[in-house]
Amino acid sequence: MMEFGYTLLCEQTPPKQLVTDLVEAEESGFGFSVISDHYFPWLEDLGHSAYAWSVLGALAQATDRIPLMTFVTCPTMRYHPAVVAQKAATMGVLSDGRFTLGLGAGENLNEHVIGRGWPSVDVRHEMLTEAVEIIKALFGGDYVNYRGRHFTVDSAKLYDLPEQPVPIGMAAAAPRAGRLAARHADAFISDQPVGDVVRLFAEEGGAGKPVYGQIPVAYGTDHEEAKERAYRTWKFSAPGWKVMSELPGPVNFEAASGTVRPDDIAESVPCGNDLGRYIEAVREWADAGFTHISFCQSGAEHQKDFRTWAEYDLLPALRERFP
Repeated sequence: MMEFGYTLLCEQTPPKQLVTDLVEAEESGFGFSVISDHYFPWLEDLGHSAYAWSVLGALAQATDRIPLMTFVTCPTMRYHPAVVAQKAATMGVLSDGRFTLGLGAGENLNEHVIGRGWPSVDVRHEMLTEAVEIIKALFGGDYVNYRGRHFTVDSAKLYDLPEQPVPIGMAAAAPRAGRLAARHADAFISDQPVGDVVRLFAEEGGAGKPVYGQIPVAYGTDHEEAKERAYRTWKFSAPGWKVMSELPGPVNFEAASGTVRPDDIAESVPCGNDLGRYIEAVREWADAGFTHISFCQSGAEHQKDFRTWAEYDLLPALRERFP
């Protein structure tokens, strides 16, 4: 059976509400949850960007059953991989094994704040590979020394570890990153329905492992209002990942999305309350090989309405159609 999850988008929601949202999402029957990890919002109007790891600690104590996951953390610049390993292991303990560490190569938007510049994509993938090697070694519980091209670890050891090592997911949207995920990760992550990369992941060692995706949505009973809300929330994504990973600030995303129209966003973001449109969107991801789909509802003030609709309409319909 496919699993359907609930996204906590730190860039649009105040931190305390993130916690109450997930408590209610667990009660509504969502099968897992993911949380974004940003320093900046994509757009100034989104207005928030809480520290995801503080929120995760609160989530681990406020919820009982729902799995938790970063979607995704960059372990190469803003955070050193040895520190990410410690944070993830602690979350594994606090959540009683419900946490998965989702990792990615990052965006200039969040990583430039430490003042080291923004590397090329080749270098970012090298850094991510070293980071995963370090994190896995530390999850083993022994002292770790590491000398790589990009990272050094000097006699590090984690003292609080969960009973089982925290699973690691890696984000990929292209073949090179898909191969890295196949070699190093326990799960595949993408925000695009990249069926060719999912197949490559399976062929090169990832067969049978979970495949996580995310669908942005704008549920509401007024279709035009929902479409306008989707536009305000998601217009930043229209230029595509090769642009999104390079821009340094919210003002740049605002400029890059200046010609985007609400109808452009509505082509890829289900809006309103037409259940068939949501099922159609999920089918595209299912056909691409995804096993876990998380829904990211647009608008902090519209979360409760979405959860209620999902509990009684969306989730039952999806579980019937995607067993």
